[in-house]
Amino acid sequence: MFDVPPPFQSEGLEAYRKSWDLFFGSMADPPTFDFSDVRLTVGADLAFATAHGKCLNREKDGAVTELHFRLTMCFQKRSDKWLVVHEHHSLPAT
Repeated sequence: MFDVPPPFQSEGLEAYRKSWDLFFGSMADPPTFDFSDVRLTVGADLAFATAHGKCLNREKDGAVTELHFRLTMCFQKRSDKWLVVHEHHSLPAT
């Protein structure tokens, strides 16, 4: 996974989980995610999904944050199971 906050790149399930622990650790409440403009491109053993995402959360200091981001995921079919092989989050340039 490539993400906005450090670490920039996480490889493997354990590193992926740690990145989410870091993200959720700064929040007072679980965030709310909303996705729009979801687009899928699917082949026999490879698929891509893209979407616009919005994350609404309340941080521990009480501040409410609304984060808009772009999500891109790649899936690969291995042994009749679809696995996430790439995930990328990015923020709009300002």
